[in-house]
Amino acid sequence: MNAPTDRHATTAVPIHPLLATRHSTRALAPDTGLTDAQVAALLEAARWAPSAGNTQPWRFLLARRGTGEFKRVLDCLDPGNRDWAGHASALLVAVRTDANAKGPLSHAMYDLGQAMAHLTFQALAEGLTVRQMGGFDAAALASEFDLEAPLVPTTVAAIGLAGDPADLPESVAGPDRKRRERLPVEDLLLNP
Repeated sequence: MNAPTDRHATTAVPIHPLLATRHSTRALAPDTGLTDAQVAALLEAARWAPSAGNTQPWRFLLARRGTGEFKRVLDCLDPGNRDWAGHASALLVAVRTDANAKGPLSHAMYDLGQAMAHLTFQALAEGLTVRQMGGFDAAALASEFDLEAPLVPTTVAAIGLAGDPADLPESVAGPDRKRRERLPVEDLLLNP
């Protein structure tokens, strides 16, 4: 296998290398799995993410490739995502809980996002990559895994070892073969 394309971001100022090299590839090595230690570290990183009032409104469904659960999650993805996500070592369904015994959790989605960010950077430290997807049928996932309110499937993440973008079918390869771009900081700041 050829080395994956260098996807190091060109940043305006130096940032931590894990942040500068993080990218969401669709190229995943189909012949690797996750160790129990890697899974434990990923979930532990997510567990220690900050949340409003320490509510921790995140739950996860982890499905390893080769299991029935993996196929059940894969079948709930949009067709374009199924084309590449089947090579992932695992598919992780990130689920938010919109309420607890005290009532609605208005920051649940934000807090779940922080937990996923922590998990993502732990994955990078483990030599893995994570690509999150919005292209899936949330209702089908909820039904398939008996998730009832207040549990809401929010994103699905493909986790594995980065593969070679040259091995991707042309139909899904675009982002992996393009230059990484972001808006400049000046465009992100809202000036009163």
